[in-house]
Amino acid sequence: MSYDIYCYGMISPSTVFLIREDFQYPHPNEYAEIKQSLPSVGGEAVNSAIILSKLGIKIKLDGNWLNPARTDQVRRLLEPFNIDISRLTEKPDCGTEEIVIADTSSRTVFGNYASFHAGEKQWNSPCESDIRDAKFVVLDPYFRQESLLAAEMCAKHKKPFVTLDCRYDSPLAKQAEAVIISHELRGEAYPDANMKDIFKKYQENCKGLIIFTFGSDNLWIARQGQPVHKFKPYQIKPVDTTGAGDAFRGGIAYGLFRGWKDEKTVDFASAVAACVCLTVPHTLNAPDLDGILTFMDTYHQ
Repeated sequence: MSYDIYCYGMISPSTVFLIREDFQYPHPNEYAEIKQSLPSVGGEAVNSAIILSKLGIKIKLDGNWLNPARTDQVRRLLEPFNIDISRLTEKPDCGTEEIVIADTSSRTVFGNYASFHAGEKQWNSPCESDIRDAKFVVLDPYFRQESLLAAEMCAKHKKPFVTLDCRYDSPLAKQAEAVIISHELRGEAYPDANMKDIFKKYQENCKGLIIFTFGSDNLWIARQGQPVHKFKPYQIKPVDTTGAGDAFRGGIAYGLFRGWKDEKTVDFASAVAACVCLTVPHTLNAPDLDGILTFMDTYHQ
């Protein structure tokens, strides 16, 4: 199967529990009513891949190993999107899984990601021929030396890539066509720093588009030597925010892949994220390209 974009990173079976609208996520020893439970698939790479597929882009997906007990769920949920999953690998006692509990304003994730990342390698090495044959790459930073190797392969074959949540001195951030930094990463990596100073550090170190996200608050965007531009995301009443950041990155990859200017790309990616927040679970039921463009037209009327 031919493809345009190679997505390398996290793939995780997921179950989403929606809390009924008249309840919120409970404090300890409190109660909330579950409205619905839904099988899903989580992980930054796979959600970016799903969105890009919905936008009409041919995708090849690669990443962490899957537990055989949950592989069928992942394959079944990905089947409608015609994503090349030939690189997916099953190994016993491996992989991640998550439970997401979502109300209309938050999502709480339970999983085994900390032990996964702290333990032995549980992922494929990037395939150089896959990167060579792609036109664009979406790259997660979580696979240690293998993520760095993927970035080196992108440089070798002159393939632009988009990544997220890596420090400003990381080779991934420095080489990326765009790097998206969430408040979670900033809080972990630079807890006491002034964010304007940190943004300048990214500008000094990174050749591509730099994006700081702040949930529903204004985004910060700029490249080297540019003043920081603040962009207001689409203001909506979300159903479930899970996967919105992954979808946003997919939208950024789409815009850059199409050769759009930065502001058009960020506007489109913000609309993609908003549309994901209006559906459930994760990116699975988000609209296609026509649906997103219709949302943008309707919103701006």
